[in-house]
Amino acid sequence: MAETVQQLLRERAEDDGVAVRHGEESWTWREHVAEASAVSSALIGAAEPDRPLHVGTLLGNGPDMLRMMAAGALGGFTLCGINNTRRGEGLLKDVRRAECQLLVTDAEHRPLLDGLDLSGVRVLDTSSPEWAALVAGAGPLVPHREVDAMDTFMMIFTSGTSGDPKAVQVSHLMVLFSGLNLQGRFELGPGDVCYVSMPLFHSNAVVAGWSPAVCAGATIVPARFSASRFLADVRRYGVTYMNYVGKPLAYVLATPEQPDDADNTLRVAFGNEASDRDIDEFSRRFGCDVWDGFGSTELAVIITREPGTPAGSIGKGFDGVAIYHAETVTECAVAEFDADGKLVNADAAVGELVNTTGGGYFGGYYNDQQANDDRMRHGMYWSGDLAYKDADGWIYLAGRTADWMRVDGENLAAAPIERVLQRLPAVNRVAVYAVPDELVGDQVMAAIVLQDGATLTPGELEEFLATQADLSAKAWPRYVRVAPDLPSTATNKVLKRELAAQGPTAGDGVLWTREARGTAYGVVAAV
Repeated sequence: MAETVQQLLRERAEDDGVAVRHGEESWTWREHVAEASAVSSALIGAAEPDRPLHVGTLLGNGPDMLRMMAAGALGGFTLCGINNTRRGEGLLKDVRRAECQLLVTDAEHRPLLDGLDLSGVRVLDTSSPEWAALVAGAGPLVPHREVDAMDTFMMIFTSGTSGDPKAVQVSHLMVLFSGLNLQGRFELGPGDVCYVSMPLFHSNAVVAGWSPAVCAGATIVPARFSASRFLADVRRYGVTYMNYVGKPLAYVLATPEQPDDADNTLRVAFGNEASDRDIDEFSRRFGCDVWDGFGSTELAVIITREPGTPAGSIGKGFDGVAIYHAETVTECAVAEFDADGKLVNADAAVGELVNTTGGGYFGGYYNDQQANDDRMRHGMYWSGDLAYKDADGWIYLAGRTADWMRVDGENLAAAPIERVLQRLPAVNRVAVYAVPDELVGDQVMAAIVLQDGATLTPGELEEFLATQADLSAKAWPRYVRVAPDLPSTATNKVLKRELAAQGPTAGDGVLWTREARGTAYGVVAAV
């Protein structure tokens, strides 16, 4: 049995099943591995032997990116996924942080490098004659090294929702472990078609989309996510499995429902960060199973849903997963709820998700000792995610550590408020965050995006909130912005720091506010 992605891809070298479909083109696994081997040989030959063989990819989801991923694995060098939504100095900082000596791009993304000081980095354009000649002239592949399970397969940058992106060293073992787990869990095989529309420079697409397909010998369909094109792609390619992260299910559900939506081949959607309502609606509308879990690029804290998971919970943690107070380094109290389901001991129960046994599969951030020290404290891994756990061990997210709000002397977490607002049928997406109080502490603000064609009035919101018995009076948003969209990362995660920086008076949409001690909302203005 393969112990590395390098070994796994070698096992596909004589497989004549379909590996990749893109548009009207397709490649068998035999063809795909052969092309990737040639690319790998060419890159190894072009590299400077006295420097780390780190190869950056500034590409979209397509055959070039898939070839590069296979080339890195087969050649035993480290691939560095560069976020193609980064610009200027931020993009350059990522290339430098990962110490890329080669940077592979294409005609679409090459202009992003204009004006950047890339001295010491050789840029190769897959659409250029130089690239064609380089690959054509490559000899048989002699790997840079035979990799071990814990060697880095790929450097993947974090989403950057709470600061500068950090380069996570993702090992061959981590990729293989995830892929084999999902392949077995969903019984994926050569007859399956895996739709990979989340960006392949991010961990979700690598470990939850690409890896299970490679492990199964299934067909990979790389795509750029489009809510309006999603169902057409599923039908065109006969997609049976898809991965997601962030809010893609909500985007798809915002499109007009058709009576034949369930007439498709999709069997399973797997990902994280979907709301309970979106999970249920997507499953109903498209006739598939949706499995949502908790995950991060670091894969140091693992939590899985299982049958019987209560609404709002993300499941139960693997051994070592606990919730700790950062200041006292002690485990938090069990969450207590009143008769209406309202959390009554947030101060004692809400803390940071940790792995008490260490970093798990986390291989550390590359070239960033301060970030490593921040993550690994007191012999434990600190995730930066807030959560609480009930008496039966079910875990509920409460947001990021930056999502704590202090309102009238009471600590509130953003995620439980978001879950309440998601119950509104008119709401498609929502973000809750803190804005400064006029005197001291914070006020709660919510930015919401409505379903296509839906309407919501201040009075309807007030009436809805008044019926939510598990929502504290202090958790009623002081400000509500009905916005056309929410700022987000390339992986569909909401950038709350941008919303918080805008405050109540900036940003697009219509602003509603309520008096400090009142419940009625009034329209302030279009902002």
